[in-house]
Amino acid sequence: MDPVRNPYAPGAGQRPPELAGRGRELDVFDVVLERIARGRPERSLMLTGLRGVGKTVLLNTLRSQAINHLWGTGKIEARPDQSLRRPIAAALHMAVRELAPRHRAPDRIDGFLGVLKAFAQRAAPSGRGGAAPKLRDRWQPGIDVPAASGRADSGDIEIDLVELLTDAAAVATDVGTGIAIFIDEMQDLGPEDVSALCAACHELSQLGAPLIVVGAGLPHLPAVLSAAKSYSERLFRYQRIDRLDRIAADQALCAPAEREQIEYEPKALDLLYEKSGGYPYFVQAYGKATWDHAPRSPISPADVRVAAPEAEAELAVGFFGSRFERATPAEREYMRAMASLSLVEGEESGRDDMDAAVPTAEIARALGRKPASLSPARDALIKKGLIYSGERGTVAFTVPHFGRYLRTQPA
Repeated sequence: MDPVRNPYAPGAGQRPPELAGRGRELDVFDVVLERIARGRPERSLMLTGLRGVGKTVLLNTLRSQAINHLWGTGKIEARPDQSLRRPIAAALHMAVRELAPRHRAPDRIDGFLGVLKAFAQRAAPSGRGGAAPKLRDRWQPGIDVPAASGRADSGDIEIDLVELLTDAAAVATDVGTGIAIFIDEMQDLGPEDVSALCAACHELSQLGAPLIVVGAGLPHLPAVLSAAKSYSERLFRYQRIDRLDRIAADQALCAPAEREQIEYEPKALDLLYEKSGGYPYFVQAYGKATWDHAPRSPISPADVRVAAPEAEAELAVGFFGSRFERATPAEREYMRAMASLSLVEGEESGRDDMDAAVPTAEIARALGRKPASLSPARDALIKKGLIYSGERGTVAFTVPHFGRYLRTQPA
């Protein structure tokens, strides 16, 4: 079949041609936007899930919904080596610029931008790593108005962020709308930034202010938030984004194909679901490879079998291999032990993806080591985003089917 007409899109954060299986999340967010527009209390939203389940795609789609409701929006991607101060200032700058043409008092916009500029330029009393801030290193955020004084510029990120977001929400109230800040990879925020963000969301919810944060992160994001503020469990609405069920996975494959007058045999769809496990990124990868190899419609199980090695080879290099290469020999040894044990745990629990959580004590026993001696490898893998600890004393892979990939690699 014509590869130019191939509709599938296996890319990082790339929207698939058919956003299947996410209707509930979209409907929930529509309700959130409408409730806030009517002055009803609502919580900020946190999306959690493994890599490859489409969190970034969903985050971008929710942002589009907010824009369609005439909200001001901004988006950032958290990084473990970067303070929240400058990225969130840039996101809020973008959001307020979207609202400014509808505001009747330009002076109010300029007043907020002055506060925003002061916030962006104000380094903490001691930077990360204990380095003292330097006035000459102040960031220039591209705001023409002079920086304000005495508001959101204390240097304490928690105090400053509460004041900044409160002022931003006031601007949105003036124009009868709201502001939504979208944060991807939210688990990578530093502890001080997480604490500040929780405090700001808490203050905004108490005021009923029209500003919400929509975060996306790995499955342990709720634990990260809870460690920062105990009330975070009640502060946010958590939505776990998981793999697609069979109906949604079939829709993700068939709907785009039908628009190109192409069909699938039922057994071909059976095999594609078995290969992909319903994970959206894998659905797109196997779908794309199958399309390129199929000679005609309808696509058959034989076409899937011929194409599967190509899809698996691409995943092995781009999705699995690139992550594996980031690990040190000690970390790889730890993950190999995890992979072997997750197979056993998966069989015992009846999980068909064989990437079940594994007790850290069992990993130590399998490697013949004391648990404390393996802590550096475990902590490094968590920081690299390769594994996570959803429950105390257990670890699991952040990437679906990663254990299966490791079990096929030579030691």
